[in-house]
Amino acid sequence: MKIAFSKAGRGSGEFRYRGEEAEISGTLQREGVHEVALRATIEGEFRLFCDRCGQEFRESVRIPLELTLTDRPLKSAEDLDTIEFLDGVIDLSALMAGEIASYRSSYHYCPRCEGSESEIEVEY
Repeated sequence: MKIAFSKAGRGSGEFRYRGEEAEISGTLQREGVHEVALRATIEGEFRLFCDRCGQEFRESVRIPLELTLTDRPLKSAEDLDTIEFLDGVIDLSALMAGEIASYRSSYHYCPRCEGSESEIEVEY
């Protein structure tokens, strides 16, 4: 789902977009000439792999987002909560895909391994 940056108004513009494995919903609100505040939640059931035993499992996930979107290049890389959309179009599907990829890159344990306190045996 793409929204023109210029369409984001001063009022709270609500949106909802359903992707293949998750849904993002929230508000877009203009905070300056080149800044829009995004407050949203990504919800879905993701297919993950256990980092301990390698088994595939599904997990219901809810990811809260509070980001600043801009249509200008950032002057410094210090603000990690700002995303650039330099073509003047806010691409919610790309934003959601990036947040899901970030979530998947963390460690995840299946229900069987989650409570296990045993050490992992490693051969060298």
